[in-house]
Amino acid sequence: MLRASLRSFFAHKGRMLLSALAVMLSVAFVAGSLVFSDTVGRTFDRLFKSAAADVSVEPREEFGEAQGVFSGRIPTVPLSLRERVAAVDGVARVHLDVDVQNITLVDAGGGQVGPTTGPPTLAGNWELTEHSVVELHSGHEPHSAGQLLLDKDTADRKGVRIGDRLTVIAAPGSFQAEVVGLAAFTSTNPGAAVVFLDTPAAQKLLLGRPDAVTSLSLQAAPGVSDAELKGRVARALGPQYAVKTAAEQAKSATEELGGFLRVIKYVMLGFAGVAVLVGIFLIVNTFSMLIAQRTRELGLLRALGADRRQVRRSVLTEAVLLGLVGSTLGLVAGLGLAAGLIELMGVLGMNLDAAEMVVVWTTPLAAYLVGLGVTFVAAYLPARRAARVSPMAALSDIEVAGVGRPLRIRAVVGGVVGAVGIAALALCAAATRTATAAVWLGTGVVLTLLAMVVAGPLLVRPVIRVLGAAFPRMFGPVGSMSRRNALRNPRRTGATASALMVGLALVGGLSIAGASMTRSVDQEIDRSLGADFVVGGADFGPFPREVTERVRTVDGIGLLVRQRYATVRLTLPDGQSVRTAVGAYDPGLDKVFRLRYAAGDTPAALADGRVGLQKGYADEHRIRIGSVLEARFADGSRARLTVAALNTQTSDGFNAGGGFYLGLGTLEKHLPDGQESGLLINAADGTSPQELRSSLERALKDYPQVKVRDQADFKELIRQQISVLLYLVYALLGLAIVIAVLGVVNTLALSVVERTREIGLLRAIGLSRRQLRRMIRLESVMIAVFGAVLGLGLGVVWGVSMQQVLALEGLKAFAVPWGTMIAVVVGSVLVGLAAALLPALRASRLDVLEAIAHE
Repeated sequence: MLRASLRSFFAHKGRMLLSALAVMLSVAFVAGSLVFSDTVGRTFDRLFKSAAADVSVEPREEFGEAQGVFSGRIPTVPLSLRERVAAVDGVARVHLDVDVQNITLVDAGGGQVGPTTGPPTLAGNWELTEHSVVELHSGHEPHSAGQLLLDKDTADRKGVRIGDRLTVIAAPGSFQAEVVGLAAFTSTNPGAAVVFLDTPAAQKLLLGRPDAVTSLSLQAAPGVSDAELKGRVARALGPQYAVKTAAEQAKSATEELGGFLRVIKYVMLGFAGVAVLVGIFLIVNTFSMLIAQRTRELGLLRALGADRRQVRRSVLTEAVLLGLVGSTLGLVAGLGLAAGLIELMGVLGMNLDAAEMVVVWTTPLAAYLVGLGVTFVAAYLPARRAARVSPMAALSDIEVAGVGRPLRIRAVVGGVVGAVGIAALALCAAATRTATAAVWLGTGVVLTLLAMVVAGPLLVRPVIRVLGAAFPRMFGPVGSMSRRNALRNPRRTGATASALMVGLALVGGLSIAGASMTRSVDQEIDRSLGADFVVGGADFGPFPREVTERVRTVDGIGLLVRQRYATVRLTLPDGQSVRTAVGAYDPGLDKVFRLRYAAGDTPAALADGRVGLQKGYADEHRIRIGSVLEARFADGSRARLTVAALNTQTSDGFNAGGGFYLGLGTLEKHLPDGQESGLLINAADGTSPQELRSSLERALKDYPQVKVRDQADFKELIRQQISVLLYLVYALLGLAIVIAVLGVVNTLALSVVERTREIGLLRAIGLSRRQLRRMIRLESVMIAVFGAVLGLGLGVVWGVSMQQVLALEGLKAFAVPWGTMIAVVVGSVLVGLAAALLPALRASRLDVLEAIAHE
């Protein structure tokens, strides 16, 4: 039986090739994502470990606000701490560290030096230690406030040379300095642009505090362990500072990088999941058709003494061989994919070495588990069908694929699963909490997809009769035959179309969700944004107060309201402690942002010691007017905030309406060193918006990190952000279509073999090669359009349910992207035509006499 299985596999290797490609794609994304993430993780782990001092002393942040993300404040420790630390037994040397993120570099022509998106631009002090990851490449070290070093990678990328003058825009203000040298990384360049000043200049110009640094790096004396030194320093300084060992510093840095790696890994595993799901349909169809064509062969095996178990094992052996081939090819392709991603990171500025790719033992194991698992699961049902065939029935050439068997079981199972799925989606629509609705949505999506896959063959005859109703009139007898061929085996047609259905359902659902989000945000901006212009960072990050002062000098401004963010931990009346961002504003907020209130008003919310928030959130947590919230800020200071206003905003475009917001004066009492994150501006009477915009853009030409936006600009920005998600969906669709095309090609190719005698007879009675090719193309188009109809129908149901979840977050508008839907249907026709090219060509080349004599 083993020899028979091997002979059968190699005899049909051409027919197995397309199924092997589906397995290969599934495995490639799994292996590629694992290799890439392991390589990046290992590379940065070495970087962080080599760069970490034996022990560091850092500001203690109450709840880990990331530097520059919300308030723009830079946590520091006093310079006087150096003497106290140096006096601790076991400290051999103390180094001063000044490390600042999110500065802006501008060249003499006004162009931004460094990344405009992605990695930040960093600045620090030049003080080489045994843990430094940079070295002086050319030029000399900076010796004064007018000199700086730039990393060589950025200099090469931006054409900066020694002797050029750059403007550095930092939190305390902007300054100019001459590039006196270039620094080269001795290990991986993280992709950021890095500027180095001498230590006194860095303290004054980057921190605005000559008496402070961002941390202290300690070198342990010989014989003193990191843990031991940490304990001594912690006892000497008390609990007000964070003391970390080298291992703890590296772990903290790795955890921050972990978010980036997880995003890439999950995206690629999403591609792998789609490839696996769609590939299963392809493999099921392939084995079902191959078994149907081998009925006589299987019957002879049974007649010669092979029992059902041996026949089933024979088919599964072929599946395992297919899985081994596909997994091996996929593992190799995955290594190539990982190498491609590493090269892409190099283009983006992150220099990784493809020669140092990390392949741990779990990667090949995962690759083969996925590949073998997919093929084994997909081939199990066809193998069981093959084992059930009696020797006499097989020798009589009765098809084993179950063409004539009723579909009652599918109808019952599909109906039950579908009813439960629809009920879950109904519960999603009725839910009042986002988390609950999301759970019901996920359950409903999975169950309705399973129901459609199970019950799909039941829909073949009614749907294809409608889709192909015009074919006889348009194409004559060829159209009639193509429709009958598509109806001949509902199971096969349903399984082939299901591969395309999965991808199109995903696209349909998420396209509706994306269009609904866009329309909702557009409506909210129209309803809420009252400012003529908003000045803000290109990436919504904080910017120096120097920008605000420059804006104040512009003629034609009638009202300017500053906006800042801060991270705060609030203790609510129900006892829950939440970490959240609060917005802080100048008086006049209600003139630039239209807030609707259930109780209180904007002046009350912005009064000293007061706070406003969204009524829906307040109701959830039993917060009322007059409730007192205990607030703890990032620097450890505390305040009692009295609730003075509850607004009825359902969406918070700038966090002013839906979240917590308070007066700027209240925030400055606790975090006086924050930076602005936005300026909301109205034009003065007699000044047109066009004139004011031109004046603002002229005033801010020296600050490329900030943009002037009006309502239309904000809408376009939101559309671009939503488009990023949709591009990912379209990429998933592309992958699903590639595998679906393979499935249609495989089905048609095997169908041609199955109908060889029939094709010969048709040719003998006058069917031309051209008509034969058209018949197969029309059959392929009907299968593809059938999959598109099922997919879009399911996608619309999912999209409506997704919009109900979005409505709980205030995004209540509903929109259907009809252009996308029409494009999908047209695209499915093209997919059907493309998939039929090779099978139709092969069928038209069959020799008539040999085809008639075929058994």
